[in-house]
Amino acid sequence: GYLVGGLLLLNLLAAHIHRFRLSWKNAGLLLTHAGLILLLVGELVTGLWQRESLLQLREGETRRYSEDFHRNELVFINTSSPQRDMVVSVPETLVAGHGTIEHPLLPFKVRVADYMRNAALQTREQSPHAPATAATAGVGLRIAVQRLQPTYKSDERNVPAAFIELSGATGPLGTWLVSTGLEQPQQFTYDGQTWKVALRSKRYYAPYSITLLKVTHDVYPGSEIPKNFASRVRIRSDDGHDDREVVIFMNNPLRYQGQTYYQHQMNKAEGFTGLQVVRNPSWVLPYVSSTMMGLGLAVQFGFHLLGFVRRRPAAGAPPTVGDRT
Repeated sequence: GYLVGGLLLLNLLAAHIHRFRLSWKNAGLLLTHAGLILLLVGELVTGLWQRESLLQLREGETRRYSEDFHRNELVFINTSSPQRDMVVSVPETLVAGHGTIEHPLLPFKVRVADYMRNAALQTREQSPHAPATAATAGVGLRIAVQRLQPTYKSDERNVPAAFIELSGATGPLGTWLVSTGLEQPQQFTYDGQTWKVALRSKRYYAPYSITLLKVTHDVYPGSEIPKNFASRVRIRSDDGHDDREVVIFMNNPLRYQGQTYYQHQMNKAEGFTGLQVVRNPSWVLPYVSSTMMGLGLAVQFGFHLLGFVRRRPAAGAPPTVGDRT
């Protein structure tokens, strides 16, 4: 896609430089091609900087973050303070590098002993003949891990896993299994402080909170065909400027502070909703480029129509030499 789009963009720019001249006669063509170039540039910006994530809520629940569909992070959470948690986030790309990870806020070193892009996790009871685990601490002692080939299917997700070795000034803290397939973070104590470790979906925090008030799932009478999915939410900004209720339903997203919330999932029986969160800094460019192309085509056809009308002989006038009668 990048290759084809890039070649098309270069071709259009070369055509403008070599073939077209600035004149009112070519104004429509120039405007149309400028709109097409802007559309290609907008798609490039979208492909590079668009971010999609998921906000999952139950009725009455409040969150201020969404979770990435594809990217993950290794997090160490210091929960010793009663006021706030201190979180150190490590991108999955660093974990996949099988290196040693150090951070000023971590009083211990982290060494990645093994990383699996996709894995199957089962309890020891389910896989009694599985090889011995590499974990020496945490839930990994009871989990059998099978390395799998990465999947590229749209309806499947990889479940990454890693074995990490923690060591501090007083000695090793054990080898821990971390994976997105584990539901809860694992807890340990070091130097009088309580820590949690987990491999989870990457989180994007916002300067406001969203509370799910009510979910609505309507169907057409006498059938199970969905008619309407809607989520009533309350937005509260940290600066106190906004505190209002909004209804998000199909084809009617919420746009707020550069992010767009679409109705994505719903479970009425459990009072659950899932909102797809899209951050696209170039979302307005397709509208501008389409307007430019439409206006350019109208101008170009208008010039041709005007020229045709001017060349057409008046009614009752004798045909001139060369006219076809």
